[in-house]
Amino acid sequence: QVQPVESGGGLVQAGGSLRLSCAMSGRAFDRYAMDWFRQAPGKEREFVAAISMSGGSTFYADSVKGRFTISRDNTKSTVYLQMNSLKPEDTAVYYCAANFGVVLTRPAGMDYWGKGTLVTVSS
Repeated sequence: QVQPVESGGGLVQAGGSLRLSCAMSGRAFDRYAMDWFRQAPGKEREFVAAISMSGGSTFYADSVKGRFTISRDNTKSTVYLQMNSLKPEDTAVYYCAANFGVVLTRPAGMDYWGKGTLVTVSS
């Protein structure tokens, strides 16, 4: 059974950094495109970053471009989100999601979701 599990969230000051990890159980991790989404209180879930099955292509929301980096290690069935220069508006629950065979940059249609990890950025 495929199940993404996020870790690495926490409290950080503005300007600081965090690295989120998402380990995925099940087979064929390298056949899934992987995404990060986030949801702030009272707001809709929004796309943050995505990476293709091989890791050769990456995609970012404009709000995080240049500050966040998505990467993956297929030997460890894990995807990462390195977050630098964090801002209070980055505060949200961050979700890892997997989609078989196709990169998506929207929540609808993703095959599997993790339960999320909370990132809080203080000013």
